[in-house]
Amino acid sequence: MSKLNSELLQTLKDRAFFHQCTDLEELDARAARGPITGYIGFDCTATSLHIGNLVSIMLLRTLQRLGHHPIALIGGGTTKVGDPTFRDESRPLLTDAQIKENIAGIRQSLEKFLDFDAGAIIADNDAWLSDLEYIPFLRDFGTHFTINRMLTFDSVRLRLEREQPMTLLEFNYMVMQAYDFLELSRRYDCTLQLGGSDQWGNIVNGVELGRRIDGRQLFGLTTPLITTASGAKMGKTAAGAVWLNEARLPVFDYWQFWRNTEDADVGRFLRMFTELPLDEIARLEDLQGAELNDAKIVLANEATGMCHGQEAARKSSETAANLFGARSGDIEGLTVIEIELSRLDQGVTVVELFHLAGLTQSLSEARRLIRGGGARLNDARIEDEAVEAGRVDLVDGHLKLSAGKKRHVLIKPAA
Repeated sequence: MSKLNSELLQTLKDRAFFHQCTDLEELDARAARGPITGYIGFDCTATSLHIGNLVSIMLLRTLQRLGHHPIALIGGGTTKVGDPTFRDESRPLLTDAQIKENIAGIRQSLEKFLDFDAGAIIADNDAWLSDLEYIPFLRDFGTHFTINRMLTFDSVRLRLEREQPMTLLEFNYMVMQAYDFLELSRRYDCTLQLGGSDQWGNIVNGVELGRRIDGRQLFGLTTPLITTASGAKMGKTAAGAVWLNEARLPVFDYWQFWRNTEDADVGRFLRMFTELPLDEIARLEDLQGAELNDAKIVLANEATGMCHGQEAARKSSETAANLFGARSGDIEGLTVIEIELSRLDQGVTVVELFHLAGLTQSLSEARRLIRGGGARLNDARIEDEAVEAGRVDLVDGHLKLSAGKKRHVLIKPAA
């Protein structure tokens, strides 16, 4: 891709956000002429967004940082339907009260990255979707969508190929998402929809609906789906989602997620998830061996500072420095859990300890971890799930539990 005219699209290219665009040349020209308005939708399925949503959030933040107008569209209406994309079964339907609670948490996530007092907009598609009358909506818009074409979309085709049922409610999701784009173009002069590459079909539907109904030229731009160097989905860990809200995940654990980035991902993640200058990122990316850990710490500090504030990032970095001293410098993903010394004196099974430490979601999962050879106590593999740990097992005042190679927790007697 040659040099682009607009700072916006050149930045998206340089930061590895660009995948495909409906009309790159014309969108580039539009962005070069002045501010444009773009949106991304977020369904309300949880009380916090997570790192899997962070690419989308960084896209909106980049729009605002470069003088354009971002819209974060909260899917209060579409959440009542459920996005079927890449799902084998229907999402559980949420109550209105659950959706309202989730919206509040998602707004909290977004406010960490976007300034809604300086031009960013938050909208809820329930404002127009819930007021639609079914027959008039079908007459006005249903004729612009053919079942033949909808059946070719991955969100539908893959579900049917697996012989998994798709409800009529879910089948309407792509129509509603296209209608969202039309509404936003009318209400806010929004001309750009952004999203992951898995949303390409839905985005193109919205672009075409705007052209057919209002004669407007709208644009769609997608990012690549982000996976780690090892092929794992971004933001998915053995412990679950990496949430953006502190109520769902401690700040130190968020910092540690970034500190544990795979070597091959450091440069790419610095470009996508920080706002450091590109020449500084290139310098950090070139570090080798043990020095690459310095780049990971910069990544953790920058990413955590953006989400939780610079003071929280500084405290997390200091905590890590204190805990990863000469005695325990090999520990990554560290969390400290306190336990009453009297319990250790009585002896606690390692199964209970792994569950207490949050390294497993249940006692049965802890047993499976031990049987699979992935559990260690003080760096020694645990062979028997009936083993108990006590005061005698303390090393330098703590027990070190390990689940696999990268997840570790210190158990310390309460003071």
